[in-house]
Amino acid sequence: MHQLVRKSTAGTMESSDVFVELEPAGQIEIEIESVVYAQFGDAIENTVRDVLQKQGVTGARVRLHDRGALECVLRARVETAVRRGREER
Repeated sequence: MHQLVRKSTAGTMESSDVFVELEPAGQIEIEIESVVYAQFGDAIENTVRDVLQKQGVTGARVRLHDRGALECVLRARVETAVRRGREER
């Protein structure tokens, strides 16, 4: 199963973390709120798209509330939200 079946979240609003909200949608839609958007907005979006592609997700509405998370944290949070949205363990 590759698609999301329910809304899911991962992460926190703490400094150096990112709070990710995912919900099923017909296509990939990404909304980013970040303290470093001016410098890294494109890189953040590319990372999210890469994780979704590797997880086989073709439809999701993604909302990110970034507080300066490193790329590895962003990847882990998005992957966790995808797994929760698929109801995987």
